[in-house]
Amino acid sequence: MKKLLVFLKDYKKETFLGPLFKLLEAAFELIIPLVVAAIIDVGISNSDKNYIIRMCTVMVLLGVVGLVSSITAQFFAAKAATGFATKLRHALFAKIQGLSFSQLDQVGTSTMITRMTSDINQLQSGVNMVLRLFLRSPFIVFGAMIMAFTIDVKAALVFVVVIPALSLVVFGIMAVSIPRYKGVQTALDKVLSITRENLEGVRVIRAFGKEQAEQQEFAHRNGEFTTKQLLVGRISALMNPVTYIMINVGIILLIYVGALRVNSGAISQGEVVALYNYMSQILVELIKLANLIVTLTKALACAGRIENVLSLESSMKEQIKEELMGNQAYKVEFQQVSMRYQGAGGESLSQISFAVRPGQTVGIIGGTGAGKTSLVHLIPRFYDTSEGKVLVDGRDVKDYSLKELRAKVGIVMQKSVLFHGTIRENVCWGKEDATDAEINEALEIAQAKEIVQNKPEGLETVVSQGARNLSGGQKQRLSIARAIVKKPEILILDDSASALDYATDKKLRQKIAELPGDMTVFIVSQRTSSIMHADLILVLEEGKIAGMGTHEELKKYCQVYQEIYYSQYEKEAEHEK
Repeated sequence: MKKLLVFLKDYKKETFLGPLFKLLEAAFELIIPLVVAAIIDVGISNSDKNYIIRMCTVMVLLGVVGLVSSITAQFFAAKAATGFATKLRHALFAKIQGLSFSQLDQVGTSTMITRMTSDINQLQSGVNMVLRLFLRSPFIVFGAMIMAFTIDVKAALVFVVVIPALSLVVFGIMAVSIPRYKGVQTALDKVLSITRENLEGVRVIRAFGKEQAEQQEFAHRNGEFTTKQLLVGRISALMNPVTYIMINVGIILLIYVGALRVNSGAISQGEVVALYNYMSQILVELIKLANLIVTLTKALACAGRIENVLSLESSMKEQIKEELMGNQAYKVEFQQVSMRYQGAGGESLSQISFAVRPGQTVGIIGGTGAGKTSLVHLIPRFYDTSEGKVLVDGRDVKDYSLKELRAKVGIVMQKSVLFHGTIRENVCWGKEDATDAEINEALEIAQAKEIVQNKPEGLETVVSQGARNLSGGQKQRLSIARAIVKKPEILILDDSASALDYATDKKLRQKIAELPGDMTVFIVSQRTSSIMHADLILVLEEGKIAGMGTHEELKKYCQVYQEIYYSQYEKEAEHEK
């Protein structure tokens, strides 16, 4: 939690004034029982109506001032808590954006969503309540005890017994419940994970008739979450009844001792009432303190989970070394590259070496799981090599800043992702200041111009969340346009034409080949027709290069390529005519 307090530094005034006004309210509240005692002992005993009215007026004024103080404290506490949560959410989002793909794969999307939403909201509530009650409640409890001693020492000894016993119960329950709240939040992660999967894959679930199975799985995980929540809830629920019992026993003892002291003439009836009021104040404040502790317990558990993410250091260190340049005759060069995913049993890529000159087109083909996507993801440094080097313009990708490196690369991922917004906004992700002419040129190259032309709103057509209002092929073509509009030095198409028909795929490749300049193109595909005209074809098998060369060379000498090609030859030959 200490690491997170830095996000309150811009709200020092609010964190000071909030508790201060609460203490001011508490001070006025502690005076009221004395006013009541004076009304009983002086006003009522002497039948002095004027005195009673004066004291009642004083009591109303104390109440009004206390109310104003309370509202002011609420304002400052809410402002500080909301600002704290805002800054923390921004910092957490920035941290997540800076993590490597490996770390994101390891932590998981649902976990990150929980940290950004539920955990921060819980922490905001905790900060708000701490600023309002953390000082006020103990101040009232010990202030009431001190005021009781000013009235009568022997009667106040009841407070000395009751308060430590209550504190033992409250802090004991807190010590037991804090670790269990962490387990509750972990179980919540699992519930959110399966919920997210079901919502994203609802069409697949229905297509395979798996609704019942998914409902059972959700019920199982939700049951685990419910069990843990009920356990910690039962423990926390003990606080109120136990504190009520102890306070009421204390009140009984206080009235008994007070009655004896009144009979002996040591104290007055009004003072007994004042002592009772102080005991009641302690009861109310301890209930508030109990609720504060429950909230604080959850907040501390959430704070620990957020700190774990904020303490993660990106595994991708930027060590910019502009002076270290190698052979710039090659645009991209792999030197004995091996790569292993975090936690994986074996290497995904092993001893990969090749070099590509500017303007060349490289085709990458291989079976499922051969390492095609892993290979191209090393170029923009989404992942780091475990051995060897990847060079861009003769310079190790690790020596670039990530911004500079990725400015050179335009990539179309295997899974096309478009965001809620207009078509223009999505395409302009590649270049924020792209003109209509540049956008239309990119759409034409990507064979996506007809998509825009067929929409009444044109470029202002709204793409729904998850691009549900577009087909798979339309999403792929718009994703390609987004990459092309930035005019990258290196264009990576990671199986990005899988949803396109052969004719559209061919036109797309022709348009890319006709682009001016020395754009280096990497095409990952399962179709030999998509890569057979490439200057260099890499054939991968189980993370190793099984063959490298042109289409004609590989058709003669590479058995893996031959198997892929001849399994598709008849169908693809028809489309190549």
